Amino acid sequence: MAIAAARKAEIIRDFATKDGDTGSSEVQIALLSEDINNLTEHLKIHRKDFTSRRGLLMKVGTRSKLLRYLRNTEPKRYQTILKRLGLRR
Repeated sequence: MAIAAARKAEIIRDFATKDGDTGSSEVQIALLSEDINNLTEHLKIHRKDFTSRRGLLMKVGTRSKLLRYLRNTEPKRYQTILKRLGLRR
């Protein structure tokens, strides 16, 4: 389930560290979190959709790696993104 262009632009605007920022860790984590939430809702309805389940697990793994990177390099930014997204760690 792809994110709508307007929603994606809104997320990028909210989490960008400066103008034109689309690739910072915060933006990537926020976009992956939105995808993960959408896929989770999809899988509640379509329980046997194993291809989407695999995609969900891959996105969770990617987000986990980005969070680990952020935790090791910028602990303050890591704590901020966890609070803003409501993630548990």
